[in-house]
Amino acid sequence: FWLKDSVGSTRNLAMFACGWRTGILALGSASATFAVTGQQRETYRRWRHVHLNRAVLAEEKVLPFLDSPKHGPMRILTGTAHPALAEGIAAAVGCGLSPSTVNQFKNGEIQVLLHESMRGCDVFVVQPTCNPDPNKGLMELLIIMDAARRGGAERVTAVVPVYGYARQDKKDRSRAPITAKLVADVMEVAGANRVVTIDLHASQIQGFVTYPIDNLYAMPLLETALRAELGDLSDVVIVSPDAGAAKRAQYLATSMGDLPLAIFSKQRIRPNEVAKMILVGEVTGKRVAIIDDMADTCGTLVLAAKELKDAGAKEVVAVITHGIFSSDALDKINKSELSMVICTDTIPMGINVKKCTKLKVVTVANLLANSILGAHTDQSMESLYSLNMTLPSLAS
Repeated sequence: FWLKDSVGSTRNLAMFACGWRTGILALGSASATFAVTGQQRETYRRWRHVHLNRAVLAEEKVLPFLDSPKHGPMRILTGTAHPALAEGIAAAVGCGLSPSTVNQFKNGEIQVLLHESMRGCDVFVVQPTCNPDPNKGLMELLIIMDAARRGGAERVTAVVPVYGYARQDKKDRSRAPITAKLVADVMEVAGANRVVTIDLHASQIQGFVTYPIDNLYAMPLLETALRAELGDLSDVVIVSPDAGAAKRAQYLATSMGDLPLAIFSKQRIRPNEVAKMILVGEVTGKRVAIIDDMADTCGTLVLAAKELKDAGAKEVVAVITHGIFSSDALDKINKSELSMVICTDTIPMGINVKKCTKLKVVTVANLLANSILGAHTDQSMESLYSLNMTLPSLAS
């Protein structure tokens, strides 16, 4: 618990006790130790590690001073979908991943074992529901959250960098499901009190449920990477591949100094297959950056790059948040007019980078670490929603 002295300065007072006569009392640098159990010693070690790490962050002005957590000790869990990203987030936060086991029985069912107490803890489950198996990723997420909730967690937050089934957000034909709504409902039933995601394909998904869904933006990170690659922006044009991405492209064009904007009007034969694209805007003699939230089969990107080159563009690069790259997408990119594709690591990119030398990956670990710290300490996360603000780095 936390107390304030007579002059109003806040001092840290932590007590961990399992009985009438055991515990650790720590006030500033002074401490009095009684009969301490191994479990209490480990609890204090974890508290002290997180507290000192936050003090360092505050001194370096990476984040504002982080007040006492109001939701119990922090726990960060992950499944098998993207452990590398989870480890990067935990390292940036400074508390380490909570030990757990996620595996499958011989019949394919998923087993989750949590090897650390969740009682009274503020739990964050980092698990994108992404390829190569979004269904497995979703089930792991649900089971981990259920295990944490049944273990007595005070609050459970699902950190889902890629929100699976987000493209199925409306009833666009007779008897069609709204699967994005179903996923949101199922996460709540599994125990989610809050969901954190990045660049939702359809922002109205936030209104499908009554619990908060924080939709963070990767655009400041992608803008920084794009500026570094392009250098002088005097001959750069921002291009939206369709009407749905026009708002995102407009934000980026404005943020980069009111750059010219062009847009494609595209006609689809069926999902993931584009018949024709018509360019509206001037790109002759320009370097062009195509902006979109995701790239799946990359049919749109490749066709757009070809149309832009035919229209006289000198160079074409693509800036993508979620690089799904299913089927033969990477082969298409390798053979296309695209000179570079900048994307984030919301989806594992290790193998993809080896297959396609045109890929440049930007990590979202610091962005998600900021959101976790902000949620855990009840700090404002306004800067994380700004498309025009460069995020502070938590990396050492």
